Amino acid sequence: MSGLQSVLYCGVCTYPIEYCEFSGKLKRCKKWLLDNHPDIYPKYYSNDSKDDELPAVDSSIGVEREEKLEKSLKKLELKEENKEKRELEKKLSSKIIIKRESRTKRKSIVVISGLEILEIDMKKLAKTFASKFATGCAVSKNAEKKDDIVIQGDVLDQMDSYIHGLLEQHGLKNVKVEIIDNSKKKKAEAPKPTK
Repeated sequence: MSGLQSVLYCGVCTYPIEYCEFSGKLKRCKKWLLDNHPDIYPKYYSNDSKDDELPAVDSSIGVEREEKLEKSLKKLELKEENKEKRELEKKLSSKIIIKRESRTKRKSIVVISGLEILEIDMKKLAKTFASKFATGCAVSKNAEKKDDIVIQGDVLDQMDSYIHGLLEQHGLKNVKVEIIDNSKKKKAEAPKPTK
């Protein structure tokens, strides 16, 4: 057994095809293997439904117990599929908010919230922003106990294009990016008349 061996990985569960039965998505894995690699399918799964029934009868578990296990496995697969759909819908319906706030005099900060959908470590992302924009950057918690990235300096315009690029890299083009500029709104108010 010299040399490298090529291993075929399942497109559904990303396990090697020998281990698809342990993923909990066996039915979809079988369909994927039959569609994409019909020559390999008979090696792992037989085409006859009779062969699938024989081990169930001969097994020590029993037919009724086997049927219950299949039903529960189907329920788990449905729950898994629904969970994946909900997560995808949640990602697509969420939005990223980029907000500029003024600190003192002409200094300002940019606060970015909603980056959890990228599923990237926020500290690493903050470090990337700090090196990209050559400024101070930190991760802080907001009122909703979610992570925000706070960047020192006025980098709102560059940040907008950079965030759009990040979203395209992760295949999330439909995510909305909202820009709020609070620094321009803070102007000197006229003094109120006294009574």
